[in-house]
Amino acid sequence: MNVLETRGLKKIYQTPSGEVRALDGVSISIEDGAFVSITGSSGSGKTTLLNMLGGLDYPTEGEVIVRGEDVGNLRNDELTVFRRRNIGFVFQNYNLVPVLNVYENIVLPLKLDGREVDEMFLESIIETLKLREKLDSMPHMLSGGQQQRVAIARALSTKPAVILADEPTGNLDSVTGTEVVGLMKSSAALFHQTIVIVTHNEEIAQMTDYIIRIEDGKVRGGQDEEQQ
Repeated sequence: MNVLETRGLKKIYQTPSGEVRALDGVSISIEDGAFVSITGSSGSGKTTLLNMLGGLDYPTEGEVIVRGEDVGNLRNDELTVFRRRNIGFVFQNYNLVPVLNVYENIVLPLKLDGREVDEMFLESIIETLKLREKLDSMPHMLSGGQQQRVAIARALSTKPAVILADEPTGNLDSVTGTEVVGLMKSSAALFHQTIVIVTHNEEIAQMTDYIIRIEDGKVRGGQDEEQQ
């Protein structure tokens, strides 16, 4: 079953120098439970695609379907709730709240949504991501790799169907980056979630189930060629 799908997706910007087609007719489908990478050169449209999949931006044309819901048809308030309950985000710069400790950062999305913390589920996330000894630490006390693990734990905590990660290893050294992606892959299998990462790192991309390659706003290879 497809958990994510785009149909004829276009994102067009009007600039003083002319029209820019950030996405130009992208149609992809991602199965439930897949661990997928989106790759492409700088400016290829890969981050724009990720933002569309996450409902962070609206398409000029086409559809984005998440768990059977056309997110383009949702009002802003509906979309906010839908994102919070169905999609987890992991950003390159972590986006941790500096005045909250590790535990508080992890459970923040649940608190914002007025939901109870599933302590048993949270325990399994903490163990998997090796954060047990850091729960009382503040973000500034953590290494980059540790902060990224906290960001992943926060994304997992709401039990979203989909986790979207934009260059999650961009600020990490190669060893730590590989370790973090390995943890994401094992987390996807353990917690039965779909993970999509944007990366320019070919070694990282090769760790995923398959690769979707974007160039000039179009799919230039991916699922059919790369699926393993």
